[in-house]
Amino acid sequence: MDVTGQAIASLYEGEVDDYARSLAEKVVERHEELDSRITEAADEWTADRLGALERNILRLAIVELDEEAVPVEVAIDEAVTLAKRYSSEDAGRLVNGILGRIVKEPAA
Repeated sequence: MDVTGQAIASLYEGEVDDYARSLAEKVVERHEELDSRITEAADEWTADRLGALERNILRLAIVELDEEAVPVEVAIDEAVTLAKRYSSEDAGRLVNGILGRIVKEPAA
């Protein structure tokens, strides 16, 4: 949706599980607040300067962290793994660093 402007899961074939849909909907609803938090935690970067993939991985991870749906370590590890798999090792380090700062300094 962030890249194409199309509805959530409209390009996905098959059923989307409820948890994934819920996370995606929360990311869409909260994207401005999430981007603000990403920008605050990123050294000299704004969320809109990040690649769409990295930005959305970070958004998803922050929602998971905020909801305490999974342990902190799991949310960060999953986000880093996604960034490495679909982008690069550098993206994995970037995601890890930003999430690490967010965890250390939670939003007010």
